[in-house]
Amino acid sequence: MTNSIPAQATHTNTHQVAVSLKKQAGSPKPDISKSKKRKAKKVVKPAFDMYQEVTNQMIEALENGVKPWVCPWKTSGGFGGLPVNYQSKKTYSGINILLLWSAASKLGFTSNYWLTFKQALDVGANVRKGEKGTRIVFYKMLEVEDRNTGEKENIPMLKSFVVFNANQIDGLDIESEITTDNTAPFEAIEHVELFINATGAKITEQGEKAYFRPSTDEIVLPSRERFNDNLDFYCTALHELTHWTGAKHRLDRIKNSRFGSNEYAFEELIAELGASFLMAGLNISGEVQHESYIASWLEQLKNDKRYIFKAASAASKAHQYLIESTTEQQKAA
Repeated sequence: MTNSIPAQATHTNTHQVAVSLKKQAGSPKPDISKSKKRKAKKVVKPAFDMYQEVTNQMIEALENGVKPWVCPWKTSGGFGGLPVNYQSKKTYSGINILLLWSAASKLGFTSNYWLTFKQALDVGANVRKGEKGTRIVFYKMLEVEDRNTGEKENIPMLKSFVVFNANQIDGLDIESEITTDNTAPFEAIEHVELFINATGAKITEQGEKAYFRPSTDEIVLPSRERFNDNLDFYCTALHELTHWTGAKHRLDRIKNSRFGSNEYAFEELIAELGASFLMAGLNISGEVQHESYIASWLEQLKNDKRYIFKAASAASKAHQYLIESTTEQQKAA
């Protein structure tokens, strides 16, 4: 005998079912797409605060060891190192001096001439593709009326615009305008001159940058008249001579390190120490203006207790190399 579970009986009014089905067929289906589509919230970008931006740049420069108010040596155009608008020949002033000096130091610009994009076109030149400009500010006094009292007052209005360094622009003729201030003749120090010459290093004095170029085994220095004094020139020369000792066929110390890397900063510390050792031996003092590496040095010193020992050891080897090579040269003479 088969057991079966009886289904529960239901009694539904036929008219009610028909009406219900009719309503379902006639009523529109809910628009799912509309429920999914939400109104996009309008994103309000914070207003650009030029004061804060400038302040941040100054803080960044100082934290990186760069003094944005210091120009290391005299620059082009006879304007005493101040940044100059190429078209108007007017020097920039106020905060713009710090902004442009800081940018030039950070990006390695060697010219003190600056132009807006339009000004470059006006003089028949053009900004190279991909170059990024430097933002500076413009103050203008604006007369406003107080709605309550009706009194008028002048308030400063700050605007910003972008300029490009002459090093970022093609078609400018600036070489003919470079002049040096000969009002204070350079005073050579004989025994230091003899030491530098005895190294046998190829040294060229031109332009406004100091560096050692491994590819040509050559040291390039700004002309000595551009320096604030003779000691700063000699300190820079000794710094670059320390770099010179790191060439592959000498002490084989310099590797293809990227500018701004820890390795690059380490080599700069070696050169800084090497120059200090050489200056002490030659009984001179001065400033090379390499504070821009202080931040990296501090970081490495905190992370590696042997960092300064390794740098000092390498600097001592460079110092000894130069002393021995110049002594042999002077004996041969």
